[in-house]
Amino acid sequence: MDAQKYLNEIKGRFPGTADAAPERIKDGVPALLCPAPFLFEIVKYLKAEGFNYLMDLCATDYRDSLEVIYHFCALETNVKLTVKVRLDREKPELASITPLYPGADWQEREAFDLLGINFPGHPDLKNLLLPCGWEGHPLRKDYSRKPDQYD
Repeated sequence: MDAQKYLNEIKGRFPGTADAAPERIKDGVPALLCPAPFLFEIVKYLKAEGFNYLMDLCATDYRDSLEVIYHFCALETNVKLTVKVRLDREKPELASITPLYPGADWQEREAFDLLGINFPGHPDLKNLLLPCGWEGHPLRKDYSRKPDQYD
């Protein structure tokens, strides 16, 4: 089964999911835009279908929203796909997938630290790169560093 067939199956099971816009697809890997409340169940489905490798989890700021991007691979068949989740800037929250993919641990912590995305269910969500007490999230486009902060 190719990646698009998996994405079509997910779209049939979870209302509100859609193909990502073509300009937001990288390297020809099909991408799905997923509503935040469905992420954990969709990832659980992918894992059961043989997507046993989380290649990457990253997050970005698009000014009007934040987005978390997951790249999965089924190593046995070399099928790859991407799942994208848009989040509200004011309260960015997304279920942790660390219980399914332990390798997501530090990647979720990095998104928490640098963009302020909360991952409920994460076993140890704390700063990874910034010192304790750091104010703000430096990868947000509206971030403004205080002049005296850790000079």
